[in-house]
Amino acid sequence: MGRAGTIARRTFLFGAVAISGGLAFGVWQVRKDAPNPLKPGPGDTALSAFVLIDASGVTLIAPRAEMGQGVQTTWAALLAEELDLDWHQVRVIHGPPAKAYYNSALVAEGLPGKGYDTSGFQHSLATALGGIGKLVDLQVTGGSTSMRDGFERMRVAGATAREMLKAAAAQRLALDITQLRCESGAVVARDGTRLPYADLAADAAGIAPQAVELRPQSEWRLLGKTMPRLDMLAKCTGTATFGIDIRLPGMRFASLRMNPAQGGAMRSFDASRAEALPGVDTIVDLGTGVAVIASDTWTALKAVNAIEIDWGPAPYPADTAAIFDAITQAFDAPANSTMRDDGNADTLPDGATPVDSVYTVPFLAHATMEPMNATARISAEGLELWCGNQAPLFVRRHCADTAGLDAEQVTLHTPFMGGGFGRRGEVDVAVLATRIAMALPGTAVQTVWSREEDMRHDFYRPGAIARMRGAVSDGNAVLFDAQVAAPNVTAQALTRWSGFAPPGPDKTTVDGLFNQPYGFPNYRVRGYIADLAVPVGFWRSVGASQNGFFHESFVDELAHAANADPLAFRLNLVRDVHAPSAGVLDAVRDMSGWTGQTPEGVGRGVALCHSFGTPVAQVIEVRQTGAGIRITDAWIACDVGTALDPGNIEAQMTGGLIYGLSAAVRGEITFDEGAAEQGNFPDYDALRMTSAPRVQVRILETSRFLGGVGEPGTPPAAPALANALFDLTGIRARTLPLVKHFAFAT
Repeated sequence: MGRAGTIARRTFLFGAVAISGGLAFGVWQVRKDAPNPLKPGPGDTALSAFVLIDASGVTLIAPRAEMGQGVQTTWAALLAEELDLDWHQVRVIHGPPAKAYYNSALVAEGLPGKGYDTSGFQHSLATALGGIGKLVDLQVTGGSTSMRDGFERMRVAGATAREMLKAAAAQRLALDITQLRCESGAVVARDGTRLPYADLAADAAGIAPQAVELRPQSEWRLLGKTMPRLDMLAKCTGTATFGIDIRLPGMRFASLRMNPAQGGAMRSFDASRAEALPGVDTIVDLGTGVAVIASDTWTALKAVNAIEIDWGPAPYPADTAAIFDAITQAFDAPANSTMRDDGNADTLPDGATPVDSVYTVPFLAHATMEPMNATARISAEGLELWCGNQAPLFVRRHCADTAGLDAEQVTLHTPFMGGGFGRRGEVDVAVLATRIAMALPGTAVQTVWSREEDMRHDFYRPGAIARMRGAVSDGNAVLFDAQVAAPNVTAQALTRWSGFAPPGPDKTTVDGLFNQPYGFPNYRVRGYIADLAVPVGFWRSVGASQNGFFHESFVDELAHAANADPLAFRLNLVRDVHAPSAGVLDAVRDMSGWTGQTPEGVGRGVALCHSFGTPVAQVIEVRQTGAGIRITDAWIACDVGTALDPGNIEAQMTGGLIYGLSAAVRGEITFDEGAAEQGNFPDYDALRMTSAPRVQVRILETSRFLGGVGEPGTPPAAPALANALFDLTGIRARTLPLVKHFAFAT
């Protein structure tokens, strides 16, 4: 297994922490360093949990998963910038499950506040509270937090390692450390003597780390530039190893079928036909489904589909209409949250023109291109897993419980992932693979989900309904009052991960509605929880994905009711509230040549959404053609505070846009008899290259703090497109997908 084999199989857990024991104890636990999980082999040296040095150079042990977003490349640049490595000297592997790799920025996403108005004190407080992440196993890739988490930590890791190596060189050469410098992976003395890091690493490991100063941005060599992706060559040549590529001696393959009415029972099954097929090893009863272990995936798929099963009903309404009736009924209960209540939203201002609308969005699947999969092997030593995942500590703990093992007996490998979008933050794939492998001890079993099984057993982006009420007067918006009802994503996900969900107002349900940088004098947002057992989970940009559509479509309605240019209308509301948000609107206006007037057969729409610390504005252009409506162009402006890798940011903004457009145009999960009706890409399609727009991206750097980039490109896409279609056709689409209202060219 190479260098990865030198990484410890064992990590250390604090166990339950009694925060109630007192503030000092809690603070001590938060500040206490997590143990270094690396156990270097002969000739290897771990200077920290992130830096491993051997004879061939320096390896970054990355705590965040690479699922196509380029996170490991930028983390490597952060480390190499301070460690004085040339780009060709940087290597990266994913780290093991360990508290040392907690996400220090994820806690801040759940704190109260609007985000765009974060003060220096609030930012410092969020940073201080980030240490809670190691107490609750938040080794998580998600929430567009990877760079915000790593921006300082990785540079400190690099700078600390650099100074330790210089100190070791100073001892060896009997020189003062000020007479030494580092370049290209070596410590260099004034007389030209070069000591490679590998020669100094063992001595450096015995030197206590000291406080370091980070280099100013003016001295950066790598950061701020577009760096070659470290994973690109392997992915382009087909040599990259994804979870589905794992091959081990004597491996067997499995496929499964679970009750499509999720949460329903399996009353009985008849596997006689499957057992008779050549190559079938065994049938595994999973309680609410079955699996087949066979000589290859195709045989397993054929066999599992040959099993006759009597399924029980779902614990939620049987069809889409009934599910949305239940969501509607949530409005009859008291609001779960009122996250914003400025002015007086109960009273229509004198002389104002009211505007009222109802918006609806469907459930959505994640639809990652790499099928869900995991490989597991049970042996006398314990459990070994190969599984693309976004939360290694959660996966390890749940799989250990499943196998009746201690967590220290579970070794988890995290390979490349062919997409995640939140889906691989769930533990079900690994847990089921563990259960299946337990039926064949000593043998590695790779469980691969069919596309249909994945689509019908997703943790969906929830369906949601928004009741929007507003008013305009003298060309300005004077009232914005939003109510949104949806199932509770956060409560479901936290319960699956940890067994409980904290009570109180749920921020996610209204995220993207209450925290937008608009100066409405009367601005209220309330959230209502629909108590439904339909499985829901974190989907790219989470609450902002649907609430961005609600907010920006309705703002467009207000603009037209006020007889105002939609972009100028937004600028008037935003400019005095949040300068970076006004800046991205200015940028897309200039990029697109926005005039507020479009010729016959052309439509343009604009949308702005502040999410995950980053304001993003988009303008989308559509044209009527003989083959249908074509989405021709998109302009994106974002303000990330500090652009660590402009090329990667551009790619993420473009990808977020396309993901959002695909969902807006065609994405919809519907239910019949409790089961999702969509099973594969023919009935859950995405934009193809021929139907995707030309995209231009402009990156601004005026925001006070570093913002996320993986998700903020998604929320403005649907409303910008819907607003463009209104400009083209005069039809206001208040429900998605848009293909139900318009004929698109393919």
